[in-house]
Amino acid sequence: MWTSTRRTRAAHATRSRRVGVAVAVLACVGLAACTATEPPSPASTTEADTVAPFPESGALAGTYLVTGYPVPFEITVPDGWVTYNGVELGRDDPDLPDEWNVSLTFYPATYVPTDACAWQGTLVEIDPTAEALVDAMAAQGSTVSTPAAEVTVGDYSGFEFDHAAESDVDFTACDGGRLCIRSNSAQGCTERAYTARGERATYLVVDLHGERAVIELGQSDPSIDPALIDEGRAIFDSIEFVGPDE
Repeated sequence: MWTSTRRTRAAHATRSRRVGVAVAVLACVGLAACTATEPPSPASTTEADTVAPFPESGALAGTYLVTGYPVPFEITVPDGWVTYNGVELGRDDPDLPDEWNVSLTFYPATYVPTDACAWQGTLVEIDPTAEALVDAMAAQGSTVSTPAAEVTVGDYSGFEFDHAAESDVDFTACDGGRLCIRSNSAQGCTERAYTARGERATYLVVDLHGERAVIELGQSDPSIDPALIDEGRAIFDSIEFVGPDE
C-alpha cells in the first residue's frame, strides 16, 4: 500500500476549519458623531471561503468541491492534472506509451462481479454500505485485496485497502480480455477494468450515514515515475468530506 498520511480511527483528530470573519472598523474624526456601519452580508463574509466546484472538463490546479455523493468533499490538485468528465482526474507519465498512468475516480460501484476474469453473468448488485463494497472486493475471484484498514476522513469513518489482479491471471482467457472490477450496470463492465498485469489501485470507501462514497487511486504500470505516484497519493490524502455545519 502506498504510504498513507490519512489518520486511522485511533489517531483521529478533527481538523478545525477557520472561517473568515469580516470586521467593520468605525473611524471617528474630531468631534464628529460616529455612525455604525451596516454589518456585512453573509455573502461577503463567506466569499473568501468559497471553494470552486470540480469542473466537468479541463486542466486542474487548486482546491475543488466534489458534489456527486450525499456529502460533498474537497480535493486539492496540483498543476498538470486534467479531467474529461467531472468524475475522474489523471496525469500521464511522459516516459510511458499509454495515458492517465495515475488517476483518481469517484464512481460509486453498484455492481461487483464474483470473479473479475469470468465476469460476464456474475455481476452482483451490492448494498449501498461501505462494508458491502469492502466485503465484495475482498471476496472477488482473480483479484487480491489487502486487509481493509479503518480510517477517518473529517467526521466520517471508512476503509482503505489495496487491490490488484492475481499474479497468475491469464488476461487472454478472461471475458473480453480484461478483468472487470466493478460496474454501474449488470449488463456490462462499464466502470472499472484491469487490462494488463501490473495495474493496481488503492480504495477509500467512506460511510456517509449508511451510504458509501468510493474514491479510487489507480496505477496503470509498476514502472511509473515515483514522483508522479507520490503526487497522486497526496491528492488522495487531501480529500476531506464537508459536513453541513462546515
